Amino acid sequence: MRPSIHRQLPLVPPPINHEHCREVMQMGALLDAHPELEAMVEQDLVAKGVSRDVGRAGMSADQVLRALVVKQMNQFSYQELAFYLADSWTYRSFCRFGAFDDTPARSTLQDNIQRISAQTLERMNQALLRGAEARRTDNGRKVRVDTTPSRTNVHLPTDSSLLWDAMRVLVREMYVAWEHIDFAWSDHSRRAKRRTVAIISARKVRRYKLYQDLLGVARRTVGYAQNALQTLIEAGLEQIPCAVKLAHFIPLAHQVIDQAHRRVLNGEKVPPTEKVLSFFEPDTDLVVRGTREPTYGHKLCLTVGASSLVFDCVIATGNPRDSSLAVGMIKRFKKAFGFSPRQAVFDGAFSSNDNLVKIKQCGVTDVAFTKHQGIELSEMVRSSWVFKRLRRFRAGVEGCISFLKRCFGLARCTWRGGREGFAAFTWSSIFSANLLTLAATR
Repeated sequence: MRPSIHRQLPLVPPPINHEHCREVMQMGALLDAHPELEAMVEQDLVAKGVSRDVGRAGMSADQVLRALVVKQMNQFSYQELAFYLADSWTYRSFCRFGAFDDTPARSTLQDNIQRISAQTLERMNQALLRGAEARRTDNGRKVRVDTTPSRTNVHLPTDSSLLWDAMRVLVREMYVAWEHIDFAWSDHSRRAKRRTVAIISARKVRRYKLYQDLLGVARRTVGYAQNALQTLIEAGLEQIPCAVKLAHFIPLAHQVIDQAHRRVLNGEKVPPTEKVLSFFEPDTDLVVRGTREPTYGHKLCLTVGASSLVFDCVIATGNPRDSSLAVGMIKRFKKAFGFSPRQAVFDGAFSSNDNLVKIKQCGVTDVAFTKHQGIELSEMVRSSWVFKRLRRFRAGVEGCISFLKRCFGLARCTWRGGREGFAAFTWSSIFSANLLTLAATR
């Protein structure tokens, strides 16, 4: 049985006199003022066709939402979150657990929190920012747009490490399949590991030979895995976990072998769109920004208001030019909130005459690009004084992005689940940051 909301807490101690405790209580009051947020979460928690009125009592929607906020605000692991909910009176009260209530275990927290989809979190953020508290804090009439990369939870994608990942995962799943069926294969993982380690410090000629051997071993292992999968299918076991995983990983292993062969043995330059940068997060993009170190993750485009509230976020596919994102961000803002900002300022990378015209057509009065080669100042804004003010205003977005990365974990996504998991992690960080910002201004 899963109740909608805990209306009354049994024996909750009074809050302690501490700044962070007061912040948490203000955040709780904001969530109480938006009961529609718990309703959105509940739709994700209750599966279709499952009755809420039977079974063991689970975490309510408001408890799951508040636990998510605590996790993102402190960048806790699920193990740490379970400890602090059991140990801290402040977090226990905020998350609606009474003094003598049992708090959920790590696995329960993970199962419930990861049911909340990225789309739900995005709608929750919009609902929060449309509230009266947000309108008093920031009316959204002046915004700044900028991009930033965020890493996925992957290691440096060298060819040898990707081949080793493919080898060890396929071997692991074949050992599991071997418990269900009999098929001929050999475990070459020790040999593959020795070649992977040797490649790290090998010179060019020796490295070439080591890669030849490693690729040969990888191809044989993929052949064994294909044989195992075919045998499982013929035995009617295609739905067991090891068969599902083999069907998922075998095509990735083929792609990893192909790109390593082309790059190392043939000396080709493989385009980023044809590369697998992670065997476990294959959706990872290569984000290159000027002369800075490349980022293995995704490119985020953020719309931030004058009060540091994040109104919108787009997770780009690949590594598009900033100028291709400018108009879309303003249109998304207008669609979500029903009006266009009066003033919008962008970094110089967004600058183009076409963007200026289209953003003005959306109803924005002053559009400023900090670098505007070929665009007259009078075409963008009403005066040079307005442009200088907007240029200084844009500089503050760097601090907002830093706040999200340092305090809410947006620098590196630690959730699994491909692009959907990355989006859910990103929106949970943004929602938690906005909730804290609004609580601080109450």
